[in-house]
Amino acid sequence: MRQTILLCLAVLLSLTARSQPTPSPGGQRTYCNPLNLDYGYTPIPNFAEAGKHRATADPVITLYKGDYYLFSTNQWGYWWSPDLYSWKFVPRHFLKPEHKVYDDLCASAVFVLGDTLLVYGSTQEKNFPIWMSTNPKTGEWKEAVDPFQVGAWDPAFFLDDDGKLYLYWGSSNVYPLYGQQISRKTFQPMGQRRELFKLNDEKFGWQRFGEYLDNTFLDPFMEGAWMTKYQGKYYLQYGAPGTEFSGYADGVQISDKPLGPFTPQKHNPFAYKPGGFARGAGHGNTFQDTWGNWWHLSTMVVAVKNNFERRLGLWPAGFDKDGVLYANTTFGDYPHYLPRGPADHLKSRFTGWMLLNYQKPVQASSTLGGNLPNYAVDESIKTYWSATTGNKGEYFQTDLGTVSTVHAIQINYADQDAEFLGKQQGTYHQYKLWESKDGKKWKLLVDKSQNKTDVPHDYIELAKPAQTRYLKLENIHMPTGKFALSGLRIFGKGTGSAPNQVKGFVVLRTEKDKRSAWLKWAPSDDAYAYNIHVGVAPDKLYSCIMVHGAAEYYFKGMDKDLPYYFTIEALNENGVSARIPVAEAK
Repeated sequence: MRQTILLCLAVLLSLTARSQPTPSPGGQRTYCNPLNLDYGYTPIPNFAEAGKHRATADPVITLYKGDYYLFSTNQWGYWWSPDLYSWKFVPRHFLKPEHKVYDDLCASAVFVLGDTLLVYGSTQEKNFPIWMSTNPKTGEWKEAVDPFQVGAWDPAFFLDDDGKLYLYWGSSNVYPLYGQQISRKTFQPMGQRRELFKLNDEKFGWQRFGEYLDNTFLDPFMEGAWMTKYQGKYYLQYGAPGTEFSGYADGVQISDKPLGPFTPQKHNPFAYKPGGFARGAGHGNTFQDTWGNWWHLSTMVVAVKNNFERRLGLWPAGFDKDGVLYANTTFGDYPHYLPRGPADHLKSRFTGWMLLNYQKPVQASSTLGGNLPNYAVDESIKTYWSATTGNKGEYFQTDLGTVSTVHAIQINYADQDAEFLGKQQGTYHQYKLWESKDGKKWKLLVDKSQNKTDVPHDYIELAKPAQTRYLKLENIHMPTGKFALSGLRIFGKGTGSAPNQVKGFVVLRTEKDKRSAWLKWAPSDDAYAYNIHVGVAPDKLYSCIMVHGAAEYYFKGMDKDLPYYFTIEALNENGVSARIPVAEAK
């Protein structure tokens, strides 16, 4: 994360949390990105000049004593969960009075030593402690060492099998990632830091800066180091080219030694989500669940009210038979099954529940300025509808077009005229969700009129699927600001047929710049979107790009020296078409 170090955090809160996390409602089996966490609001006034808003990024999940602990930037605390679904927030400030900055655990390093959980936040100085806890559920922490004698932005600790401890860090468009051994006993640096590698955007197209990978005014940023060891190999991961952009992704380089030399994996970036409702899959960490399944947690992009307005996403991940690290982001913001045991993440965890209301007719109780109702069903987290007030009774209604089977609903609130800076306690959303087959007789489908939790991306898996056509979200209470939605997303199955196979798919990759290609196909009148699957081998199509409202895509993320392989499938309310035969682009 690239935040200016700003002066003066006025008051440090000393809060504790004792209660247990709420169990997954009704034995909920699925989740949907962005993760439904009670994200704090940016604490930095300069970042809120275009409107106060929720923001976090740079996440880490660590398994500790059988539970998951999630830390992310500037949340004035952290979360824990027994199951990767229900998260309980633990308020805790880690800045001390002498730390005259806003960045409270920005892009933190989190690691386990023996029976102790340790955490260290980003700083350019050598005045931050490493904190430790054996009871993090209650917010009990003390200094393991104060101060830690390395100034490291975007730090990540790695404990090797032989007991040696290493630190990796870096966040720059000039300097490389660094690595250094750290004494496990004293937490003091050992030897000299080592320069590991830089970006190379002249070879790797995905590393070019900008929303359209055009590098018109800045060189790309490399940040967010994370190390994973697998079958004797060291996988050093990093985010690039900029956290503001849809193409924000995580790449990886591999070595036989913890401090290199490193070689880029051919499949890069390994975590990539440039299309769909919520985009971006950069600066995160790779971890194993209680069954040994691999997951990748990363940053998703909003970047409307500020470049650093972001959310978090969780992807099934793993290593294939050849040791290739991948993260499966196909249908990455649709409902996915939660783990219940060991799983093969090369096989999709997607539920098969399709989006039922993309660009379908809508109605709203009121509209604020240019925040039009259709923005709540256009599959872009960057646009949103807003009512003129946050009052009880404001509503938003969506028409599925025909009676369909509804399995799940995701309610994505937007920030309009929010009043908060920083993490707030005791905030909550309340609403009622109604359903109707004819738009006249309404039945209550979901009642959260008594809810007392903060649910900015509330996701509801229905205990019993509903046969319905119209859904109406009635506001009862907003935590702050207007009643506003970036996406009311209805998932299930329609009553018709899946789309036909895509025709006329071509890849135009010229000699002028082999990092880029122009993908074109014949538009399908029975599809609302397309999934483009791409990879560096016909059997390793590990990246996916979802495209709405177009029959072309400029793919600029290739390694100029490698051949690439493509296929495409069409999507509609009823399912997914067959993929076309894999096409090679040399």
